[in-house]
Formats: sequence, C-alpha cells, structure tokens
Amino acid sequence: MVPSRFGLVLVAIVAGSALFMGGFSLGARVATTPGTPADQETRFGPFWDVYSLIQSDYAGSPRPSQDQLVQAAIKGMMESLNDQWSYYQAPEDFANSLLSVGGQAEGIGVQVQLQPVDPASTQSCTKIGDGCEMAIIKPIVGSPADAAGILPGDVIATVGGTSLDGLTLDQATALIKGKEGTPVTLGLLRGTQSIQKTIVRKVYSQPEVEVRTLANGAVAYIHVTGMNEPASSQFDLALSAALTAGQHDVILDLRGNPGGYVADAVKIASEFIPSGVIAYQMDSKGKTTEVTATSGGHATDPSTHLVVLMDGNTASAAEILAGALQARGRAKLVGSKSYGKGVVQEWLPLPNNFGGIHLTIARWLTPARVWIQGKGLQPDVPIDSSNARAGTDPVLDAGLAQFGLPPEPAPSAGSGASTSPGAGASAGSSPVPSPAPSPTAG
Repeated sequence: MVPSRFGLVLVAIVAGSALFMGGFSLGARVATTPGTPADQETRFGPFWDVYSLIQSDYAGSPRPSQDQLVQAAIKGMMESLNDQWSYYQAPEDFANSLLSVGGQAEGIGVQVQLQPVDPASTQSCTKIGDGCEMAIIKPIVGSPADAAGILPGDVIATVGGTSLDGLTLDQATALIKGKEGTPVTLGLLRGTQSIQKTIVRKVYSQPEVEVRTLANGAVAYIHVTGMNEPASSQFDLALSAALTAGQHDVILDLRGNPGGYVADAVKIASEFIPSGVIAYQMDSKGKTTEVTATSGGHATDPSTHLVVLMDGNTASAAEILAGALQARGRAKLVGSKSYGKGVVQEWLPLPNNFGGIHLTIARWLTPARVWIQGKGLQPDVPIDSSNARAGTDPVLDAGLAQFGLPPEPAPSAGSGASTSPGAGASAGSSPVPSPAPSPTAG
C-alpha cells in the first residue's frame, strides 16, 4: 500500500535487480485535477482524435485495450525526454521498484561473477565455458541461498540440470531469477566436490549493514549495502559498538551500494563530519540548496580514522556519502571510480494501478560544488580489482594498508569467509529495467 503522499527524499536509478537511488520524493499525483485542462484542449485535440480512431476503426489484431493505449502514451512522453533516469514503469515493474526501496528483493539472493577457471590466467571472460566459470562472490545474508548453505567460491555449473556453457552472465542469472515460491536447482562445484542445491525463491529482507572485525579485532569493518531506511540506524549501532570496543580504525565499505535515501547518507556522513555542507541540490530552476550535517556524530573526532572502499557500482546516495567524506577531508577513498550519478528523481505512483514514473527534478553536487554525473568520484588510492577471484579482496587489503596493517589471510574457495561485495552481478531477484551495471544476482 502506498500512502497518497510521501514527504520522503531519495536518490534513484534502477540497475539490474538493484535499485540505485539519487534523491526522489514519492507521491500519488502531481496534478490537482485529472483530465485535460480547459486551456489545453486545443493542444490535446490530436491526441484524443488518435485515441478515438484507434478505438473505433483499428482493424489489426490484437486490438490494444484502453489501458494499453494510455500506458503507451505515458511511456512515449517519458521517452521523449531522452533522459535515461526518467521513464515509465508498468504496474508490476513499479511494484518491484518499491519492494527494493523497502530493502527487500525476490529470488534466492547471491552475488556472482565471471572468472577464469585457472586462477593464474589473465583471460578476459565474457561467456561461461572455454576456460571461464560463474562463481559465487557471496550469498546475501538472510536470503534463501544463505539458508541453503551456499558458500563464497562455489561455482555454478548448471541451473535446472542445464549447462551454462556458452551463456553470458546476464543470460545465466536470468535462469536463476524467478517468482516467489518457485524452486530452482543449482549444480555447484565446491573444490573437487559436485553438489546439488534446490532453493525456493522468496521475498527476503536485504540487510543494509554488515559488520565484522579485522586485524585481530583492531579494525571495525562496516559494509553498508544500501541506503534504504534502516541503513543509518543500523550503522549508528555498529559504529557505537566498534568505538565502545576500542576500535578507532574504521573501514566503511560502499562497494556495490546502489544508493537510497539521501537522509540516510547525510546521517551516516554526520557520524564523521560535525557540521557544514554534505552536498548541494540544484533544482530545475537553478536554485541551489545546502544539505548540511546533523549534530551528535559519534566519530567526529579525528582520532577515529576512516577509509572508504568504493567501486563502479557505488552510486547515487552512496556517492553523496563518499563524496562528502572525501571533499571534507574526513576519509580516503580506496578502490575504483564510482558510478557517476548526480541527478535526482521524483517517483510518482499513478492512480488506478497504472504503475508509475521516475522523473528527474534536480542535480546534486559535492561540497566542492563538483557535479559527478557521468564522471564518478575518483579514488585517492586507485586499486584495479577487475581480475580478482571470488574469495580474494585486493581493495580491502589496500584499505588495511592505509592503517599500516597487513592483508587479511586469503580464504580457501568455499570456506564461507567474506569476499569482495562490490564485483559481479546479481542472480535470483526480479529485475527492473535499467542501463546501469548490475551489482548483485538475486
């Protein structure tokens, strides 16, 4: 159920099965009255003429329904904007978007990547087979795959008894995705062992924050997977616990974070930045508004050292957070260039179950007034992890090096140890169409 009007502000793009946010307000309608305004009747006359002619005289088959004609008209208006972030979604797709906004997904819940079968190979993999395989980076905590005992480093060889040889990553993950309550059987290779796992897809909650300790308890590692509503409160608890335990070296991992609520990005940034600008927002008329830090952060004292990990799937509200920490001199960014989304959308659920639209209404800028659209944030410590295998994490190792610490011991394949969360694609969740790269596979 969507209330008639929300005052929520988010940042939004949609990527594969993940929702990238960049700042939007969610409402039920913008027009005060439905229908054609009296002063626009002449302009809309041709539209109604065509609509009526199709209804009365079109002799082709199948004849579109009235609803289909209206949806096509809305879609055409959005496409005329030539803006990849402004688009129409049919009812089911829009509902999936709202599901993702709520921190949920539908599927089995695994992150996957293509990699060479030979760990020593530098082969570039575009399809499965001919020396390439699809490996699981990790199961999503709390997902059906997690409950079924799927482990990082497992290789998916078959889906439903069908070999994946010759398929692209998108084609293979499409076989894993499906509706809630339906089963899928994965044929896995775990080292030299062959395993069959039948997993029932379901709607599951995606944790926004994952925590562990590194360097024998000296470093707090906090992975923020999204910026949906629970993120800032979960992060606050995790950071407070770390500081209480005497951990004043913190790694904030934003890899694979598609964004979410601007308010959550601001709250997390405010844990480290005591006051001043977090970002600027510029509306369609050129008016610029400051987005400022809130007081009461737990780690504003510079004695708490911070490193931020990012990658090409760090997007939108996650970029607002990373950009603020970098521009305000509070953290070094380690990894690869971020996604580069600097625009803000309004999401509008349409009445009568007609789906909804995403409409760009503003752009956002860093505290240095830099617009990152199409450019992304540049890391202070660039690390190329494109050839990293599932179960290894050179970006995390580089983050630890910023504290003068050695890398974590490399886990063996299928050991269940944490792996790089930002690479690969997502399989097993219902996707929403988008041109952006997909950071998870369901």
